Amino acid sequence: MTDDLAAFRRRVDRAAGALAERHADRLRCGLGCADCCRDGLSVFEIEAAAIRAGCGEALRGAAPHPAGACAFLGPDRACRIYPQRPYVCRTQGLPLRWLDHEARVEHRDICPLNDAGPPLETLPRDACFELGPREAELQQLEVEDARGAPRRVALRDLFLELAGED
Repeated sequence: MTDDLAAFRRRVDRAAGALAERHADRLRCGLGCADCCRDGLSVFEIEAAAIRAGCGEALRGAAPHPAGACAFLGPDRACRIYPQRPYVCRTQGLPLRWLDHEARVEHRDICPLNDAGPPLETLPRDACFELGPREAELQQLEVEDARGAPRRVALRDLFLELAGED
């Protein structure tokens, strides 16, 4: 894993951790809660490389979770790559906010399991994890790391590669 990606992950984890503490009374996520862990997600190659480096041997010969959920979920619905989980997984469950610059609209969302509590639209901006700037930062890391155009890798394809089923 590049030093820049590791530093990015630390910043995301600090921000997400502070928000998790702030919203502890409404967050119901825990070990085995995998409702947000869906198929169809992809990551930049820089994150895929970190997962390969940190988890490759441990997954050799493993079976993916059945289609519909993330391939990296184990039989107990726990993440098999948790320390190396990608950015998208590090903020799940928290109140999220992002801006649609074209429509000039702010969007907010939270896992339905964590919906109890004050309505999202009443939360101050800093009580939500803002997505846009973090995605831009990660994309810039990918551009700096990539040779050519940024590339995305489907998580299920990455699992099959690591398990030796590719």
